[in-house]
Amino acid sequence: MTTKSAAAAARATVYGYPRQGPARELKKAIEGYWKGRVGADALRATAAGLRRANWHELADAGIDEVPTGDFSFYDHVLDATVMVGAISERHRFAVEADALDGYFAMARGTQDVAPLEMTKWFDTNYHYLVPELGPGTVFTADSTKQVGELKEALALGFSARPVLVGPVTYLLLAKPAPGVAADFEPLTLLDRLLPVYAEVLADLREAGAEWVQLDEPALVQDRTPAELNAARRAYRDLGALTDRPKMLMASYFDRLGDALPVLAGAPVEGLALDFTERAAANLDALAAVGGLPGKRLVAGVVNGRNIWVDDLEKSLATLGTLLGLADRVDVAASCSLLHVPVDTALERDIEPQILRWLAFARQKTAEIATLARGLTQGTDTISAQLAANRADLASRATSALTRDPAVRARTASVTAADARRAQPYAERAAAQRGSLGLPILPTTTIGSFPQTAELRAARAGLRAGRIDAAAYEERVRAEIQEVIAFQEKAGIDVLVHGEPERNDMVQYFAEQLTGYLATRHGWVQSYGTRCVRPPILAGDISRPEPMTVRWTTYAQSLTGRPVKGMLTGPVTMLAWSFVRDDQPLADTARQVALALRDEVNDLEAAGTSVIQVDEPALRETLPLRAADHAAYLTWATEAFRLTTSGVRPDTQVHTHMCYAEFGDIVQAIDELDADVISLEAARSHMQVARELAAHGYPREAGPGVYDIHSPRVPGAGEAAALLRKGLEAIPAERLWVNPDCGLKTRGWPETRASLENLVAAARTVRGELSAS
Repeated sequence: MTTKSAAAAARATVYGYPRQGPARELKKAIEGYWKGRVGADALRATAAGLRRANWHELADAGIDEVPTGDFSFYDHVLDATVMVGAISERHRFAVEADALDGYFAMARGTQDVAPLEMTKWFDTNYHYLVPELGPGTVFTADSTKQVGELKEALALGFSARPVLVGPVTYLLLAKPAPGVAADFEPLTLLDRLLPVYAEVLADLREAGAEWVQLDEPALVQDRTPAELNAARRAYRDLGALTDRPKMLMASYFDRLGDALPVLAGAPVEGLALDFTERAAANLDALAAVGGLPGKRLVAGVVNGRNIWVDDLEKSLATLGTLLGLADRVDVAASCSLLHVPVDTALERDIEPQILRWLAFARQKTAEIATLARGLTQGTDTISAQLAANRADLASRATSALTRDPAVRARTASVTAADARRAQPYAERAAAQRGSLGLPILPTTTIGSFPQTAELRAARAGLRAGRIDAAAYEERVRAEIQEVIAFQEKAGIDVLVHGEPERNDMVQYFAEQLTGYLATRHGWVQSYGTRCVRPPILAGDISRPEPMTVRWTTYAQSLTGRPVKGMLTGPVTMLAWSFVRDDQPLADTARQVALALRDEVNDLEAAGTSVIQVDEPALRETLPLRAADHAAYLTWATEAFRLTTSGVRPDTQVHTHMCYAEFGDIVQAIDELDADVISLEAARSHMQVARELAAHGYPREAGPGVYDIHSPRVPGAGEAAALLRKGLEAIPAERLWVNPDCGLKTRGWPETRASLENLVAAARTVRGELSAS
């Protein structure tokens, strides 16, 4: 039993909290601002109200020290870019004219100026905006946001700790600015950046900060000796400052490895580490370096990335071990709670027994507070909570929902041949060219089209009972008719039905598969104002009946051109869900793949000649440590092939990926054995096309020429220029023309104009190829 004297100083804290609000109030206010319906003052008032509500919720739950600076209008890395004054040249005029509009211009672009590149935040489904730096970058401190939010919290009486992206992680996440040599290393700017951080730290101390948290998650990745030395030097210099608050260096998402001795030995006052299962090695590593004598340790024992209740007794055992390794042990989640929904109490459709298995942000803060109390006052003081927790864990472990003998027997019978196409790609490509009859540089889109106000109203009306299923389906048919008619008129070669019946590319399928749970209010920020409701993968997976065949077949009946069947791949179904943690991911992936395989085969039997199985999450789910890559990529690529390998050679299999770094998984992309892959490329200026060429990728590819995450309409000349750049890497007979991603979040006017320009660009370049 933990005694009170053993851990008298234990406190409860978190690194961050969901920003959007329980009803996505921030999203609505920001989008209202963009449309001119909400003024800047009203937007700021909404944001301030949400911050106050978050701090009160945390304090009421028993959190002793609340974070500040984690709140953001769009992205915390973009906030860091503003804080250090690293405004790109193309956005400087907009920022100087109006700071708020300029901020959003960096995030979303304007008709005349492209936004910053966006990519995944480590291996999560959150996206950050990539800083653009070069040898000429001049950093200047602007701590307005950080100081202002700290003062808000202090004025309300909270014990508050500002949270900043650390200088080393900031530079490691950055890229060379356009026009800067590709081999430029932003980390070379460290000596130029550190004085700016010193100024921000001094400003925060003057504003009343006792502690400041500097997040360095990039150090959990494999780092070179030079990079580790940069981290050592950065915190040696910052630690030597006299005009600063106490510093808490935080890492999360994985084990630290060689970086742990660097951080443990830094002249700072505290270290925050992840001690969940994927980072369990941190405990032994910390003991091996002699612990943190004289320092504060914040122990991330509650998983901040999943939605399952914590095993409180297991976490208490870890905390008890840590008590001997630091002067003070505080309790936290493993990372910011940005990655989970707000509150399970909002869910009314999940069976109460199952709801007891779940912990969203509000429940996780209660778990953290319970653990801190147990660590400080002894386990007798939390005996009721421990008993309830044991019952919840046992209920889940023995539930019939989690195990289906038929599913397990089927997955056990899979052979290596089941995950391979019967014919090599060259034979398939010849058969597909003969059956499809497509022109050179064929045009297509990624899948979804804008979800109109009429469609959204019909969906809401169906949920509320104002219209029946027949009326809703009539609306869906009308939407499909409009999408098909537009694509034919625009001259697109391979069509899509537009996915009007789908609320989300994962949730739509999850709602039709056994073993999944759907939430009504489980919103999580993906980027900016884009929020998703990840379904919960709770048990064994199977497909009771076809999911997409009906609407794909209807769309095909409206046109003589091929219409793609559209599915979400098994890895993405896992990555964009809250996945079960009671069996290996590879086992779950195989179950999902077999369910999707049945759908692929039914689409082909219904006459669908082109089937796209999207895997945008293949790269983002790549483990952060290179030693773990091979095992992951083996089961991930097998799951995709298991989904797609049951079709004839003349059925063309597509896949799609977006908004990630693909260079280190090109071999895995090859091993998917898809006939065609489309990838994000517009913001990165066709970088992925060059990466495919360097690898010798032998199949067809469509690097995107239209960035759909910005409202701007690219001209035909701009798209043609990107297409020509793509042709420098990929032969014309293997190059497709398409947007970066689906069009669900765009409006019809910009979609029409952009796709018409895309088709015009393809025709222009076809003409140039013919003339040459």
